[in-house]
Amino acid sequence: MDMHTAVDPSAPVIVVGKADVSAEDVIAVARGNARVEIGPDALAEMATARARIEALAAEPRPVYGVSTGFGALAVRHISPELRAQLQRSLVRSHAAGMGPVVEREVVRALVFLRMKTLASGRTGVRPLVAQTMAALLNAGITPVVREFGSLGCSGDLAPLSHCALALMGEGTAYDAEGVERPAGELLAEAGIEPVELLEKEGLALINGTDGMLGMLVMALADLARLFTTADITAAMSLEALLGTDKVLAPELHGPIRPHPGQALSAANMLAVLAGSGLTGHHQDDAPRVQDAYSIRCAPQVAGAGRDTLTHAQLVASRELAASVDNPVVLPDGRVESNGNFHGAPVAYVLDFLAIAAADLGSISERRTDRLLDKARSHGLPAFLADDPGVDSGLMIAQYTQAALVSENKRLAVPASVDSIPSSAMQEDHVSMGWSAARKLRQSVDNLARILAVELTASARALEIRTDNGSGPLAPATAAAVAAARAAGVGGAGRDRFLSPDLEAAAAFVASGALVDAVETVTGTLA
Repeated sequence: MDMHTAVDPSAPVIVVGKADVSAEDVIAVARGNARVEIGPDALAEMATARARIEALAAEPRPVYGVSTGFGALAVRHISPELRAQLQRSLVRSHAAGMGPVVEREVVRALVFLRMKTLASGRTGVRPLVAQTMAALLNAGITPVVREFGSLGCSGDLAPLSHCALALMGEGTAYDAEGVERPAGELLAEAGIEPVELLEKEGLALINGTDGMLGMLVMALADLARLFTTADITAAMSLEALLGTDKVLAPELHGPIRPHPGQALSAANMLAVLAGSGLTGHHQDDAPRVQDAYSIRCAPQVAGAGRDTLTHAQLVASRELAASVDNPVVLPDGRVESNGNFHGAPVAYVLDFLAIAAADLGSISERRTDRLLDKARSHGLPAFLADDPGVDSGLMIAQYTQAALVSENKRLAVPASVDSIPSSAMQEDHVSMGWSAARKLRQSVDNLARILAVELTASARALEIRTDNGSGPLAPATAAAVAAARAAGVGGAGRDRFLSPDLEAAAAFVASGALVDAVETVTGTLA
């Protein structure tokens, strides 16, 4: 998703006004290279707020962020001739990130969301500042932002400072082709004048939750697709294990245990299994009264994750509607300090989602292991191998899956329970929301790979069943198997170099192509 592609001049334009932007807008800019503009209503509101800041700057009394230092240094009143230097110094000193470079899509979301808050008129910056940010995005210029530096309180200070540095024509950035160059050169080539920051503008550029929010918005989109994917792979595993679909009946979910996500997952699985000739054979050669929990409780586990996703979407929508800065210019003209830059609301749900992703991967791995175990797979060959003993089949694919599951369990340890005081104890409780977002991105990538291994195993098991004449597949699972094969995920047969199959399966899952293939049969799944 991090291709360095120039913004398409013919692409639809997202106009940022006083009203909220949507999650779809964020993704369109971050991943789709959409163009952006500042609407006239926002420009007018910004001009009004800026006039109030300039009036306060002319007064002899100190006003935080306008004529004082910052953090623990807020006690010093800054004279007018030093205020531009104050803003430049703030950005330069706070651009203190270290480590690997953050992904392009994250930085574009970061810049776009900060621009959105500036456009609200609550920050007191000149319209020119937001317009320059829009020009930066439209030129495909991506500031270099480093992995480490944000504590998730006073906003994502270091990451946003690296972006503000590029607006000033300092530091480095990537051009549209992904080449790192001096930011000043890139601005000049694009015809963008570097911003000379005035009172409060440096502070307003760096004092927000935009990085963690952008990563939350993208993770929500990815996880929504992966939860549907997990319902599909769970259904395929149930079918391959000759399980019963009676546990998916609607009357067993919404009416008697009214968790919405559980009912949706059960309905998805039932739709995928419609028309199967393999389900319901649990009483045949090896009778069992009930399927194992990893099969029977799939809707309950995935459904709990879905409900967590719904809560996180609510939090994201509220944060998208927020104007996070300190101080803020209120509609009545007052300029007031606040603590809205604290990332706790976003940090908590980022951690919640990492827990849900870890558990969804964990139950997927248990189904894979059951498919590979001759003692529990109800007639399938050991490890789904062509000639067990000579061939190892998918034995080590499950090892890889288990390693990913273990990694996600470690990543599920919440970041938001930690706090390290900073700024000489002025900022004595922080959210660690940026860290929560960074590890969630890895969790989501891992989850796609975990589900890809289950897909590989269940598709191979289903082919073995049909080759043995056990019965026809459900039309939807047959479509899934066919699409996987067309995407380069190999089927049953003698052992071969397996890594390319698994990588193809991971790409197939992450792209949403599995869901698309199944929905050609089932219609739209939840």
